[in-house]
Amino acid sequence: MTIEQKAQLDEIVWIDPERLSGEPCFKGTRVPVQALIDHIEGNSTLEDFLEGFPSVSRRQVIQFIEQRRLSEKAN
Repeated sequence: MTIEQKAQLDEIVWIDPERLSGEPCFKGTRVPVQALIDHIEGNSTLEDFLEGFPSVSRRQVIQFIEQRRLSEKAN
C-alpha cells in the first residue's frame, strides 16, 4: 500500500483500541468495516448494507471498495 493509499484509507476508516476492541470501523461510526465485507461476501447489495447501517455514507463505502480493489491489484 502506498503512502497516498494509506492516507486515503485513513480518511475512511479509523481504529481506536477503546472502541470495539480496536476493530477498524468506518470513520465517525461504530460500524466495523468487516460488516461491509460480510455483506459483500453474503451477496447482499450496497443498498441492503446502507439501509442496515445508516450512519455509514455511500461515499465511504464506495471509497473503501475502491481502496481495497487498488490494494489487491498492487499485490
